[in-house]
Amino acid sequence: MLNIKKQISRLYLSSALWNLSLTGAWVAILAARGYSLVEIGFAETVFHITSLLFEIPSGILADLFGRKNMLIVSTVMKIVGNIIIILSGSLFMVSAAFAFYAMSYNFSSGSEDALAYDSLKMVGKEAYYEKYASNQLIIHRFCGGISTLCAGFALFIGHRAAYGADILMCAVQIGTLVSLREVYAGEDKQAGGKDVIGSIGKEFMKCFAESLSFIRRERKTIILMLSNSLVGAVDTLLLFFLQAKLPKAGMPDWALGFALFFMEMGGVMGAKIILKCKKLRYRNIFAATALFVLTGVVLEHSGVYIIMALGGFLAAFSDDALQVRTNTVLQDMFPSGQRATLISIESFTFSMIMIVLSPLAGIVFTYW
Repeated sequence: MLNIKKQISRLYLSSALWNLSLTGAWVAILAARGYSLVEIGFAETVFHITSLLFEIPSGILADLFGRKNMLIVSTVMKIVGNIIIILSGSLFMVSAAFAFYAMSYNFSSGSEDALAYDSLKMVGKEAYYEKYASNQLIIHRFCGGISTLCAGFALFIGHRAAYGADILMCAVQIGTLVSLREVYAGEDKQAGGKDVIGSIGKEFMKCFAESLSFIRRERKTIILMLSNSLVGAVDTLLLFFLQAKLPKAGMPDWALGFALFFMEMGGVMGAKIILKCKKLRYRNIFAATALFVLTGVVLEHSGVYIIMALGGFLAAFSDDALQVRTNTVLQDMFPSGQRATLISIESFTFSMIMIVLSPLAGIVFTYW
């Protein structure tokens, strides 16, 4: 019998270990090493291109060979990326490290949520998933905020020591992941069986085809994915550019880490408050959160760093509120056997929107 409390607690712990880092302010770390914003932007582009290529395949592999196994693969990919960036002395090596970071995110993105939902469904507690999704976003925002507060310390000890500490954190995370139990709710399916290994190409295409067939039947899913990804992309880009624009607006260097932490806490509040709004229709939640995110963008252009930080807080609040509700609605719709694949398709839509909006946002945030 699955011990659901231990399973969910270990997923929470794994998420915390993943997000706690001395290298959260990676833009500042690369800039301190002498890389220009153009070079940093190039590395970020490599990240998103790699993410596009591997997002959906990683989800299919998770459904075929097990979500727990792919979470372990994800952490190994992160370790490889950290090793490369420690040894890096050129933009090429930094970009290679970012490619491994992208694959690490790919193998983690669908696997974690799929394993959590199927674990809850197995014991008849899938109604708890919305709270689980909220808690995971809170962990992500809170630990990410702590990581940005460590920016000064990371610059002090140097990038090698900072990324070395991340490797140790990854090792602890692998120990946590090994203790998880693989689960496929409602299906007689075992990850990594001989039938899968013997015909991996056939099974790979079958899983992908079944996922696309599901989306064609349930067209509402792609609308939900695009709506959520659009709001999330605007929030992500806003917070990214605020890292550079707040100091230019006059914010003291010592206050930047606290401002970034404050903005991340907007996401924590959004993830908690949405749990109190169960009766609100999805379209109303989307309209409100989209309006709030756009308001955050307008406040970012005020030129007053306190108001700009409030705009970032409002955008993070809206993004995480919509994310929790969207995740819950989609998970209730997804079949277990393609759950990780379908979650990866959602992440794929986010990457596509990011690639389109990133250059446009650069122009808007720089010249408007």
